Amino acid sequence: MSRWIQVDEAINNYINEHLEQEQPVLNALFAETAQLEDAQMQISHEQARFMNTVLRSMQIQRCIEIGVYTGYSTLVTAQALSPGGTIIACDLSEEWTSIARRYWQQAGVADRIDLRLAPASDTLAALLDAGDVGQYDFVFIDADKTAYDDYYEQSLKLLRPGGLMMIDNCLWYGQVLDSDSTDGDTRAIQALNKKIAADNRVNSSLVPIGDGIHMVYKQ
Repeated sequence: MSRWIQVDEAINNYINEHLEQEQPVLNALFAETAQLEDAQMQISHEQARFMNTVLRSMQIQRCIEIGVYTGYSTLVTAQALSPGGTIIACDLSEEWTSIARRYWQQAGVADRIDLRLAPASDTLAALLDAGDVGQYDFVFIDADKTAYDDYYEQSLKLLRPGGLMMIDNCLWYGQVLDSDSTDGDTRAIQALNKKIAADNRVNSSLVPIGDGIHMVYKQ
């Protein structure tokens, strides 16, 4: 039986020391975002490298991101796109996404990103109404946790068979272990994790990278 180890600070530092070197534009965006009050909303370096590697192996063309923040994960995804690929990026904040747009322009990927400043559920509903069922290769969800179930169901309809969904924060800083929690975000993530594990429409794996990524493969 394989052993597992606790990923403490020393192991985490070792992982980061052995990651592929990031491009200067990614490092600059990460560093600027780290100065913000809500910097914990940004995905980690190791999560970014993991996503980029997985997505390059899929040769993705059409993507959706729900929750852009300052655009680090969007930029990582854009750099993994096959030629001609595009991302529909959903967010509400003009302030945060103004940072994102600046770095997307610097990285030369702005033309691949269709930013839609509106409630994500409305954007997804519009895509479904436009006939985009089963047309997307990849969806990344990292937004308001109480809406995760709605995003999951809408995204599953938009994904093609064989498409991949990644859902961030599915370990929720360990709070998912508290079965008595009354926190709305915690309860929403607990419920979605349980739902995905029993969902016969998908194959899934809850991966302990960053704050936990639920990887969902649509059958």
